Amino acid sequence: YDIASCLVGSEMCIRDRISTLLLIVYSAFVLLITMWPQPEQLEFDSIAGRVLRALHNLGVPERFDYNELEFAANIGMFVPLGFLLGLALARKAWWVAIFLLPAFSGAIEFTQGIALDERVSTVLDVLANTIGGYTGLLLAMILRAMIHARDRTMIERELWERRAAAAELQRQNAARAVARASQPACLLYTSPSPRDKRQS
Repeated sequence: YDIASCLVGSEMCIRDRISTLLLIVYSAFVLLITMWPQPEQLEFDSIAGRVLRALHNLGVPERFDYNELEFAANIGMFVPLGFLLGLALARKAWWVAIFLLPAFSGAIEFTQGIALDERVSTVLDVLANTIGGYTGLLLAMILRAMIHARDRTMIERELWERRAAAAELQRQNAARAVARASQPACLLYTSPSPRDKRQS
C-alpha cells in the first residue's frame, strides 16, 4: 500500500505544481489582455471583423454581430482559467473557485471602470466570464474524478498483487513444511563425524 500511495502522491504533487504554474501564467495573460490601457493597440476590432466575416461565410446568421462575438469571447477566455483553477485547488477546496471566478472578473471590470478610460465595464462581461469560468471548473472536476478513480484502481491493483504474492509465499512455505514432515526419520538423522566421536 505504501509504495502505490507514494507513487500516486508524487504524481499528484507534480500535477498540482504544473497546474498552479499554468494558472499563474494564464492569469497574467488575462490581466494583460483586460488591463491594457489602449485596447486598439491589440487590434481587437480588426481581429473581430475577420472572425465575423469567417463565421458569416460559414453560415452563421448576420444578427450574430460584434456584441455576441465579444460575449462568446469573454466566455472562452475564462474557460481555461476555471479549468486550471479547478486543477490547482485542493480536491476538497474546489468550491472556493465558485467565489473566486466571479470575484476575479468583477475586480477586472471594476478596475476598468474606475482606472481605464478606454475600457468599457459592463455586468454582461462579468456574467460571460463567470459562465466560462464555471464551465472550465466543471470540466476540471470531471477530469479530477476520472484521475481519482484511476489512482484508486492503481492502488487496489498493487494491494491485490502484494496479497497474491504473500499468499503464494505462504503456500510454498507450507508445502516445504509438509515435505519435511513426510520424510523418514532416518533421513533426517545425520551420524556424528569421527572427529566429533574423538572429542566426545
